[in-house]
Amino acid sequence: MTHEARSALLSAALDAAACGWAVFPLRPGGKPPALHGEASCPRTGDCTAGHRKWEQRATTDPDRIHRAWSAGRFNVGVATGPSGLVVVDLDMPKPNSSADTPCGATTFKALCERTGQVVPTTYRVRTASGGQHLYFTAPDSIRLGNTAGFLAPPIDTRAWGGYVVAPGSTVNGRDYEVLDPALVVPLPEWLLDALKPVERPTEPLKLSLPKRGNRAAETALERETALVAGTAEGGREAQLFESARKVARFVGWGDLTRHEVEEAFQRAGEAAGLPASQCRSTLRSVLSWSLRTCRPRETA
Repeated sequence: MTHEARSALLSAALDAAACGWAVFPLRPGGKPPALHGEASCPRTGDCTAGHRKWEQRATTDPDRIHRAWSAGRFNVGVATGPSGLVVVDLDMPKPNSSADTPCGATTFKALCERTGQVVPTTYRVRTASGGQHLYFTAPDSIRLGNTAGFLAPPIDTRAWGGYVVAPGSTVNGRDYEVLDPALVVPLPEWLLDALKPVERPTEPLKLSLPKRGNRAAETALERETALVAGTAEGGREAQLFESARKVARFVGWGDLTRHEVEEAFQRAGEAAGLPASQCRSTLRSVLSWSLRTCRPRETA
Protein backbone atom coordinates (compact mmCIF):
# COMPACT_ATOMS: atom_id res chain seq x y z
CA MET A 1 0.00 0.00 0.00
CA THR A 2 1.26 3.46 -0.87
CA HIS A 3 2.25 6.11 1.63
CA GLU A 4 -0.80 8.10 0.55
CA ALA A 5 -3.12 5.21 1.35
CA ARG A 6 -1.52 4.76 4.77
CA SER A 7 -1.89 8.48 5.40
CA ALA A 8 -5.57 8.23 4.44
CA LEU A 9 -6.12 5.52 7.06
CA LEU A 10 -4.31 7.61 9.67
CA SER A 11 -6.56 10.54 8.73
CA ALA A 12 -9.62 8.32 9.06
CA ALA A 13 -8.53 7.28 12.56
CA LEU A 14 -7.86 10.89 13.58
CA ASP A 15 -11.19 12.04 12.12
CA ALA A 16 -13.05 9.41 14.14
CA ALA A 17 -11.14 10.35 17.29
CA ALA A 18 -11.98 14.02 16.71
CA CYS A 19 -15.65 13.00 16.98
CA GLY A 20 -14.88 11.54 20.41
CA TRP A 21 -14.88 7.96 19.13
CA ALA A 22 -12.28 5.59 20.58
CA VAL A 23 -10.37 3.81 17.80
CA PHE A 24 -8.01 0.86 17.51
CA PRO A 25 -6.24 -0.79 14.56
CA LEU A 26 -7.81 -3.58 12.52
CA ARG A 27 -5.90 -5.92 10.25
CA PRO A 28 -4.97 -4.39 6.89
CA GLY A 29 -7.83 -4.92 4.46
CA GLY A 30 -9.88 -6.79 7.07
CA LYS A 31 -12.13 -6.52 10.11
CA PRO A 32 -10.39 -8.48 12.95
CA PRO A 33 -8.43 -6.48 15.55
CA ALA A 34 -4.72 -6.15 14.77
CA LEU A 35 -3.75 -6.21 18.46
CA HIS A 36 -2.09 -9.16 20.19
CA GLY A 37 -4.20 -11.74 22.01
CA GLU A 38 -3.97 -12.74 25.64
CA ALA A 39 -1.87 -15.84 24.91
CA SER A 40 0.85 -13.75 23.25
CA CYS A 41 0.58 -10.72 25.53
CA PRO A 42 4.07 -9.36 26.40
CA ARG A 43 2.77 -7.77 29.64
CA THR A 44 4.48 -4.50 28.72
CA GLY A 45 3.23 -1.04 27.76
CA ASP A 46 -0.56 -0.85 28.05
CA CYS A 47 -0.57 -4.43 29.34
CA THR A 48 1.97 -3.99 32.15
CA ALA A 49 -0.68 -4.60 34.80
CA GLY A 50 -2.34 -7.39 32.82
CA HIS A 51 -3.64 -8.06 29.32
CA ARG A 52 -5.85 -5.31 27.91
CA LYS A 53 -8.23 -6.16 25.10
CA TRP A 54 -9.11 -3.98 22.12
CA GLU A 55 -12.04 -2.31 23.89
CA GLN A 56 -9.78 -1.26 26.75
CA ARG A 57 -7.00 -0.08 24.45
CA ALA A 58 -9.18 1.93 22.06
CA THR A 59 -8.19 5.58 22.26
CA THR A 60 -8.88 9.14 21.13
CA ASP A 61 -5.30 10.26 21.91
CA PRO A 62 -3.77 11.66 18.68
CA ASP A 63 -0.21 10.75 19.74
CA ARG A 64 -1.13 7.10 20.32
CA ILE A 65 -3.04 7.03 17.04
CA HIS A 66 -0.05 8.42 15.15
CA ARG A 67 2.22 5.79 16.69
CA ALA A 68 -0.16 2.92 15.93
CA TRP A 69 -0.91 3.83 12.32
CA SER A 70 2.72 4.66 11.53
CA ALA A 71 3.44 0.94 12.11
CA GLY A 72 1.19 -0.37 9.35
CA ARG A 73 -1.69 0.17 6.94
CA PHE A 74 -4.34 -0.72 9.49
CA ASN A 75 -8.05 -0.36 8.98
CA VAL A 76 -9.85 1.64 11.67
CA GLY A 77 -12.10 0.09 14.29
CA VAL A 78 -14.45 2.21 16.42
CA ALA A 79 -15.12 0.70 19.86
CA THR A 80 -18.79 1.59 20.20
CA GLY A 81 -19.11 1.24 23.98
CA PRO A 82 -16.26 3.57 25.02
CA SER A 83 -17.32 5.94 22.22
CA GLY A 84 -20.79 6.37 23.68
CA LEU A 85 -22.35 4.93 20.53
CA VAL A 86 -25.01 2.47 19.54
CA VAL A 87 -24.63 1.49 15.87
CA VAL A 88 -27.45 -0.24 14.03
CA ASP A 89 -25.99 -2.56 11.39
CA LEU A 90 -28.32 -3.03 8.42
CA ASP A 91 -26.78 -6.02 6.68
CA MET A 92 -27.19 -7.39 3.18
CA PRO A 93 -28.77 -10.83 2.60
CA LYS A 94 -26.38 -13.75 2.99
CA PRO A 95 -25.14 -15.45 -0.21
CA ASN A 96 -27.29 -18.52 0.50
CA SER A 97 -30.46 -16.45 1.10
CA SER A 98 -33.43 -16.67 -1.26
CA ALA A 99 -33.67 -14.10 -4.03
CA ASP A 100 -36.57 -12.28 -2.37
CA THR A 101 -34.86 -11.84 1.04
CA PRO A 102 -34.95 -8.10 1.89
CA CYS A 103 -31.82 -6.22 2.89
CA GLY A 104 -31.41 -4.74 6.35
CA ALA A 105 -32.25 -1.20 5.22
CA THR A 106 -35.56 -2.36 3.72
CA THR A 107 -36.37 -4.39 6.82
CA PHE A 108 -35.51 -1.47 9.11
CA LYS A 109 -37.75 0.87 7.11
CA ALA A 110 -40.62 -1.62 7.43
CA LEU A 111 -39.93 -1.94 11.17
CA CYS A 112 -40.13 1.85 11.53
CA GLU A 113 -43.41 1.92 9.61
CA ARG A 114 -44.93 -0.84 11.75
CA THR A 115 -44.11 1.09 14.91
CA GLY A 116 -45.36 4.40 13.51
CA GLN A 117 -41.88 5.94 13.36
CA VAL A 118 -39.90 7.65 10.63
CA VAL A 119 -36.48 6.32 9.62
CA PRO A 120 -34.08 8.39 11.77
CA THR A 121 -31.83 10.93 10.09
CA THR A 122 -28.39 10.42 11.60
CA TYR A 123 -24.77 9.77 10.63
CA ARG A 124 -24.87 6.89 8.16
CA VAL A 125 -22.08 4.80 6.62
CA ARG A 126 -22.15 2.39 3.69
CA THR A 127 -20.29 -0.81 4.48
CA ALA A 128 -18.05 -2.81 2.20
CA SER A 129 -20.84 -5.33 1.55
CA GLY A 130 -23.33 -2.62 0.58
CA GLY A 131 -25.09 -2.56 3.93
CA GLN A 132 -25.42 0.46 6.18
CA HIS A 133 -24.36 1.56 9.67
CA LEU A 134 -26.62 4.01 11.50
CA TYR A 135 -24.80 5.81 14.34
CA PHE A 136 -26.65 6.93 17.49
CA THR A 137 -25.45 8.32 20.80
CA ALA A 138 -25.98 5.80 23.59
CA PRO A 139 -28.36 6.57 26.46
CA ASP A 140 -26.90 7.48 29.85
CA SER A 141 -29.60 5.56 31.68
CA ILE A 142 -28.63 2.03 30.63
CA ARG A 143 -25.57 0.12 29.40
CA LEU A 144 -26.56 -1.66 26.20
CA GLY A 145 -24.68 -4.62 24.73
CA ASN A 146 -24.60 -6.12 21.26
CA THR A 147 -27.53 -7.85 19.60
CA ALA A 148 -27.67 -10.15 16.58
CA GLY A 149 -30.98 -10.40 14.75
CA PHE A 150 -32.88 -9.23 17.84
CA LEU A 151 -34.78 -6.47 16.05
CA ALA A 152 -35.04 -8.53 12.84
CA PRO A 153 -32.85 -11.20 11.18
CA PRO A 154 -30.73 -8.83 8.99
CA ILE A 155 -30.32 -6.19 11.72
CA ASP A 156 -27.58 -6.27 14.37
CA THR A 157 -26.58 -3.62 16.90
CA ARG A 158 -23.19 -2.76 18.36
CA ALA A 159 -22.68 -1.09 21.74
CA TRP A 160 -20.56 -2.25 24.74
CA GLY A 161 -18.47 -5.24 23.74
CA GLY A 162 -18.73 -4.39 20.04
CA TYR A 163 -17.08 -2.35 17.33
CA VAL A 164 -17.64 -1.22 13.76
CA VAL A 165 -15.28 -0.54 10.87
CA ALA A 166 -14.88 3.21 10.41
CA PRO A 167 -15.34 5.03 7.10
CA GLY A 168 -12.09 5.35 5.20
CA SER A 169 -11.27 1.67 5.77
CA THR A 170 -11.27 -0.89 2.96
CA VAL A 171 -12.38 -4.54 3.19
CA ASN A 172 -12.18 -6.96 0.24
CA GLY A 173 -11.27 -4.03 -1.99
CA ARG A 174 -14.42 -2.09 -1.09
CA ASP A 175 -14.51 1.10 0.92
CA TYR A 176 -16.54 2.09 3.95
CA GLU A 177 -17.99 5.47 2.93
CA VAL A 178 -20.08 8.13 4.63
CA LEU A 179 -23.56 8.19 3.08
CA ASP A 180 -24.98 10.92 5.30
CA PRO A 181 -22.66 13.20 7.32
CA ALA A 182 -25.55 14.30 9.55
CA LEU A 183 -24.99 14.80 13.25
CA VAL A 184 -25.20 11.66 15.35
CA VAL A 185 -28.58 11.82 17.10
CA PRO A 186 -29.60 10.11 20.35
CA LEU A 187 -30.93 6.57 20.10
CA PRO A 188 -34.71 6.96 19.61
CA GLU A 189 -36.84 5.97 22.59
CA TRP A 190 -38.69 3.27 20.64
CA LEU A 191 -35.38 1.65 19.67
CA LEU A 192 -34.10 1.92 23.24
CA ASP A 193 -37.27 0.22 24.52
CA ALA A 194 -36.82 -2.56 21.97
CA LEU A 195 -33.15 -3.10 22.86
CA LYS A 196 -33.42 -2.96 26.64
CA PRO A 197 -32.42 -6.30 28.14
CA VAL A 198 -35.34 -8.18 29.62
CA GLU A 199 -35.04 -8.52 33.38
CA ARG A 200 -34.93 -12.20 34.20
CA PRO A 201 -36.68 -13.52 37.27
CA THR A 202 -34.39 -13.92 40.29
CA GLU A 203 -36.04 -17.26 41.09
CA PRO A 204 -36.42 -20.21 38.72
CA LEU A 205 -39.52 -20.13 36.53
CA LYS A 206 -42.37 -21.93 38.26
CA LEU A 207 -45.31 -23.36 36.40
CA SER A 208 -48.82 -24.00 37.62
CA LEU A 209 -49.91 -27.01 35.63
CA PRO A 210 -52.94 -29.19 36.11
CA LYS A 211 -51.87 -32.48 37.63
CA ARG A 212 -53.06 -35.41 35.59
CA GLY A 213 -50.89 -38.01 37.23
CA ASN A 214 -48.40 -38.08 34.35
CA ARG A 215 -45.29 -37.01 36.16
CA ALA A 216 -43.06 -37.60 33.13
CA ALA A 217 -44.90 -35.00 31.06
CA GLU A 218 -44.95 -32.45 33.87
CA THR A 219 -41.26 -32.99 34.65
CA ALA A 220 -40.29 -32.66 30.99
CA LEU A 221 -42.15 -29.37 30.65
CA GLU A 222 -40.67 -27.96 33.85
CA ARG A 223 -37.14 -29.03 32.86
CA GLU A 224 -37.28 -27.76 29.28
CA THR A 225 -38.86 -24.39 30.08
CA ALA A 226 -36.21 -23.83 32.75
CA LEU A 227 -33.53 -24.55 30.13
CA VAL A 228 -35.06 -21.98 27.77
CA ALA A 229 -35.42 -19.32 30.48
CA GLY A 230 -31.75 -19.70 31.43
CA THR A 231 -30.24 -19.67 27.92
CA ALA A 232 -27.90 -16.81 27.07
CA GLU A 233 -28.10 -14.62 23.97
CA GLY A 234 -26.99 -16.37 20.82
CA GLY A 235 -28.65 -19.72 21.54
CA ARG A 236 -32.07 -18.75 22.84
CA GLU A 237 -34.21 -19.41 19.77
CA ALA A 238 -32.42 -22.69 19.04
CA GLN A 239 -33.02 -23.83 22.64
CA LEU A 240 -36.68 -22.81 22.45
CA PHE A 241 -37.09 -24.82 19.24
CA GLU A 242 -35.33 -27.90 20.61
CA SER A 243 -37.07 -27.88 24.00
CA ALA A 244 -40.53 -27.33 22.54
CA ARG A 245 -39.89 -30.17 20.09
CA LYS A 246 -39.06 -32.53 22.97
CA VAL A 247 -42.23 -31.67 24.89
CA ALA A 248 -44.56 -31.67 21.86
CA ARG A 249 -44.92 -35.47 21.94
CA PHE A 250 -46.73 -35.22 25.27
CA VAL A 251 -49.29 -32.99 23.56
CA GLY A 252 -49.70 -35.54 20.81
CA TRP A 253 -50.24 -38.26 23.39
CA GLY A 254 -52.85 -36.23 25.29
CA ASP A 255 -50.78 -35.75 28.47
CA LEU A 256 -50.60 -31.95 28.05
CA THR A 257 -52.67 -29.46 26.09
CA ARG A 258 -51.13 -27.39 23.32
CA HIS A 259 -52.33 -24.19 25.02
CA GLU A 260 -50.54 -24.84 28.30
CA VAL A 261 -47.34 -25.89 26.52
CA GLU A 262 -47.37 -22.77 24.32
CA GLU A 263 -48.09 -20.55 27.32
CA ALA A 264 -45.29 -22.07 29.41
CA PHE A 265 -42.70 -21.79 26.63
CA GLN A 266 -43.86 -18.28 25.72
CA ARG A 267 -43.17 -17.17 29.28
CA ALA A 268 -39.81 -18.95 29.30
CA GLY A 269 -38.73 -17.48 25.96
CA GLU A 270 -39.63 -13.93 26.99
CA ALA A 271 -37.85 -14.43 30.33
CA ALA A 272 -34.71 -15.35 28.35
CA GLY A 273 -34.99 -12.12 26.36
CA LEU A 274 -36.64 -13.24 23.12
CA PRO A 275 -39.23 -10.89 21.59
CA ALA A 276 -42.81 -12.08 22.18
CA SER A 277 -43.54 -12.24 18.44
CA GLN A 278 -40.45 -14.37 17.82
CA CYS A 279 -41.49 -16.80 20.57
CA ARG A 280 -44.98 -17.15 19.15
CA SER A 281 -43.72 -17.72 15.62
CA THR A 282 -41.16 -20.33 16.69
CA LEU A 283 -43.61 -22.18 18.92
CA ARG A 284 -46.35 -22.22 16.30
CA SER A 285 -43.95 -23.65 13.75
CA VAL A 286 -42.29 -26.32 15.91
CA LEU A 287 -45.48 -27.52 17.61
CA SER A 288 -47.42 -27.77 14.35
CA TRP A 289 -44.63 -29.76 12.73
CA SER A 290 -44.06 -31.96 15.78
CA LEU A 291 -47.73 -32.82 16.14
CA ARG A 292 -47.98 -33.75 12.46
CA THR A 293 -45.01 -36.11 12.76
CA CYS A 294 -45.59 -37.39 16.31
CA ARG A 295 -45.16 -41.18 16.62
CA PRO A 296 -47.48 -43.26 18.81
CA ARG A 297 -46.33 -43.69 22.40
CA GLU A 298 -45.72 -47.42 21.90
CA THR A 299 -43.15 -46.82 19.13
CA ALA A 300 -41.47 -43.73 20.58
